[in-house]
Amino acid sequence: MPKKKKVKKVKKIKKLKVVKKIKTQNKLKQSTKSSNGKNSIQGQEEKPEIKKIKKQATEKRIYNLKDFVVYPKHGVGKVIAIEKANIGEIDIQFYKILVEKEKLTLTVPINQQSKLRPIASINQINKCVSILKTKPKIKRTMWSRRAQEYDQKINSGKIYELAEVVKDLNKNTDIIADQSYSERQLFEKAYERLKSEFEAVLNLTPEEVQKKMDKALGRTATLETAQ
Repeated sequence: MPKKKKVKKVKKIKKLKVVKKIKTQNKLKQSTKSSNGKNSIQGQEEKPEIKKIKKQATEKRIYNLKDFVVYPKHGVGKVIAIEKANIGEIDIQFYKILVEKEKLTLTVPINQQSKLRPIASINQINKCVSILKTKPKIKRTMWSRRAQEYDQKINSGKIYELAEVVKDLNKNTDIIADQSYSERQLFEKAYERLKSEFEAVLNLTPEEVQKKMDKALGRTATLETAQ
């Protein structure tokens, strides 16, 4: 009988030891989890917050009086005034831009000037001249579709696209029969827009600019032979 009691006691001691081990293991796991959690939290706290920088809708560029600027839908204009107005208890500053070719005065708020761009540089003008010298691209698509593409390029405000339209629609002649009415209209619109920017950048007379452009387009030789 005493032997049986000893066996029971040994079994109880073993069970207690196993329970203690499990408890200690669980405590260790919990402590490691909590420590990992703390480390991760600390890591998150240590990492600087990455804020997404939204791109500004407009480039805040300052134009001065008498500066030439380009408004895509109307062409080259000159800043004739910088004025302020109070609209809805908010002070708004804006440019007044005169487009002489169209006899139009535009009012453009300074914080909404994404459509404006400065006039081209001399290097850009030289590149335009080289574009005018290249062969025109002849597309076989319907004229209505091409006309829409040309009109979009003219109103894009991008000088290289403007030069491409002039080059592509150039017929090397002033004979009306060689061009359709709509084709001629688009050519003249693009030609005058490009010409006005050439005048502003190169500080030349309209006649001098026309000679320069016609020479690049190869119009001078054909006109002389026609005469």
